[in-house]
Amino acid sequence: MTYELPKLPYPYDALEPYIDARTMEIHYSKHHAGYVNKLNAALEDFPDLHAKPIEELLQNLNAVPEEIRTAVRNTGGGHANHMLFWKNMAPGASDKPSGTLADAIVQSFGDFDAFKDRFSSTASGHFGSGWAWLVLDGSGGLKVLSTANQDTPLSDGLKPILTIDVWEHAYYLNYQNRRPDFITAWWNVVNWDQVTQLYETFLG
Repeated sequence: MTYELPKLPYPYDALEPYIDARTMEIHYSKHHAGYVNKLNAALEDFPDLHAKPIEELLQNLNAVPEEIRTAVRNTGGGHANHMLFWKNMAPGASDKPSGTLADAIVQSFGDFDAFKDRFSSTASGHFGSGWAWLVLDGSGGLKVLSTANQDTPLSDGLKPILTIDVWEHAYYLNYQNRRPDFITAWWNVVNWDQVTQLYETFLG
């Protein structure tokens, strides 16, 4: 059993003009696929680990054999992070959440605009390659944070529900070095229904 590249939930051009089709194609079929292939190669001599969901491996990295731990952290993180990233987006998405997630955002950040500003500044201010996240902590509260490279909040016992990829390959063809412009555009395709569903699932 090996890990597989999941089917992208929409065509490459579905998120235009905010994310262009060429960027989506390269990002998905080259970068994400590359992480999956390298993850499977790292685990080739450890077939028992293939039976575990990737989230479980990342939540328990200390249980992964030391000789492949860094590879699993990097390539497994790249796989898991991208799976959430694709699901977090959709064409024709609403501009903000409603219901339980909207209430939780108000409780944690004051209002939606304050949350949006915090998330955007965290994403734009992250140094180098990485991700910005909205996560649930151990008490069910919401936090905004960033991680470097392909690190994931899963490894810190947190539950990620929203993420943006701020590696240059996620935006450079269309936005060049203008990461803040990419982040501003990205808000137009956030799939708040999916984010809310994930939030409610984690809450139980």
